[in-house]
Amino acid sequence: MFALKKTITPFVLPPGIFILAIIFISLVMIYRKRWKLGLANLMVGMMLWALSTVPMANFLIHGLESEYSLPPNPSGDVIILLGGGMIQGVPDLTGTSVPSPSMMSRIVTAVRLFQRLGLPLIVTGGRVNDDADSAVATVAKRFLMDLGVPEKLITVEDRARDTAQNARLTAAICRQQGFSKPILLTAAYHLKRARMAFDAAGMRVTPFPAHFIGSRNISYTWRHLLPRAGSLCTSTDALHEYLGILYYRMVEP
Repeated sequence: MFALKKTITPFVLPPGIFILAIIFISLVMIYRKRWKLGLANLMVGMMLWALSTVPMANFLIHGLESEYSLPPNPSGDVIILLGGGMIQGVPDLTGTSVPSPSMMSRIVTAVRLFQRLGLPLIVTGGRVNDDADSAVATVAKRFLMDLGVPEKLITVEDRARDTAQNARLTAAICRQQGFSKPILLTAAYHLKRARMAFDAAGMRVTPFPAHFIGSRNISYTWRHLLPRAGSLCTSTDALHEYLGILYYRMVEP
């Protein structure tokens, strides 16, 4: 019964239920001799299914995360914490709005690195949209302070709306405050594109990955081929990064 439940559930919830619908409609079209449209729809459904599986998600994300590992003895003069989104308008112990799960993982890693090195932090991230109640960096600062980082050691950059702006505005702060050896901390899958952005801004950084999401040394079974929303989200994050990397290579050859 347990195995049956685990097999059926992925096709009752999104994206599985939509994948089944697309495939069913495709087969109906093919049955009615509408070959081109039916096969095109079937291809879309199968691509969506593939992106929703654990093996495909891991394959895509490993291409980004495998380039970086945790440095055993990191050194620098400041920690740059890149913003990674927030959930706005929700209640919290010390205010309103909270970091996204990815951002929360970065914050925890930044605090642990701060405890080891005692370096000041620059946290960067503006409002995720025009009606946001606060900037990502402002929310992150509150959590950093709650976790024990002194306010005087936190510099907030709250205007950046994307990674390129994160790099340009934070590089300017580093130059103003005399920092020349920043440690760049962000999600492992985002680190390659972030580093490219800082290179374009003329700031060399020491990369420090956090929030690895690609499973390693996993033995796949048929259950890993079932569609999952989490796997589709991971695949989407990876594809977003690949597109961003392609963009940087085109504008900064």
